[in-house]
Amino acid sequence: MQNLGKILGAFFGLLFIGPIGAVFGLFIGHQFDKARRLSQAGFSSGRFGGPSQAERQQEFFNSAFAVMGHVAKAKGQVTRQEIQLATQVMDRMGLVGEPRKAAQDAFRQGKESSFPLEQVLEKIRLITAGRYDLLQFFLELQVSSAFADGDLHPSERELLFKIAAGLGFSAAQLEQRLRMQEAAFRFQQGGFGGQGSQHSGGQSSWQQSSTKDQLADAYEVLGVSADADEKTIKRAYRKLMNEHHPDKLMAKGLPPEMMNVAKEKSQQIQHAYDLIKKAKGIH
Repeated sequence: MQNLGKILGAFFGLLFIGPIGAVFGLFIGHQFDKARRLSQAGFSSGRFGGPSQAERQQEFFNSAFAVMGHVAKAKGQVTRQEIQLATQVMDRMGLVGEPRKAAQDAFRQGKESSFPLEQVLEKIRLITAGRYDLLQFFLELQVSSAFADGDLHPSERELLFKIAAGLGFSAAQLEQRLRMQEAAFRFQQGGFGGQGSQHSGGQSSWQQSSTKDQLADAYEVLGVSADADEKTIKRAYRKLMNEHHPDKLMAKGLPPEMMNVAKEKSQQIQHAYDLIKKAKGIH
């Protein structure tokens, strides 16, 4: 029973002290239940209960690559291409030495048929402690990895909905992220943000003349329609930048190894916004 601590705390508080004791016992019981869930999730409780920041970051990192491996296995046998895509993600993060080995080990664990997906997702919800931005980053990392080859297999799509639900996101929220990620993939392939966006001369390729398709993708990256007004566009841009700002994510517990991915995402958002500003004459 997940609320056993609260029930017992309130009962004995009321029995020995009265109504005030019930409130106090409810609080103590809540802390007990929280520590017990964390312990069951694989953490040892310290003096104040719960994992340290370093433990949270390591668990987030390992779980991200393990779930990534699970998504790669969704189509059946993991192919050489899926392994190459995972390697590309590790390269984007600049992983070398022990961190890279940890990522590879976690990816392999995720491919196992006995991989406990539900428990891992529950653990992520617990260690992020309601930090929506971190949960969103975790989900978007899985979505972007599934889209890394430019195609989303039906079994991958089905699994992403399961992952989203396990993290507390609705089907509609995932659908929006799928549309945004598909557009982001085309946007990046066109040289607008992410890796490969710099010419040898140092000029960003997003400054090239835009096409209608690239502009349409830019709107989708921001999650706004082409006929959105200036206020709506600016609000969407600021919201996305606030949610994906690397420094803010780091402060909330994002593993430092994932900083590069966060930077790429924020650059992509910025480039999409700059393209839209130029097309609409926004200052």
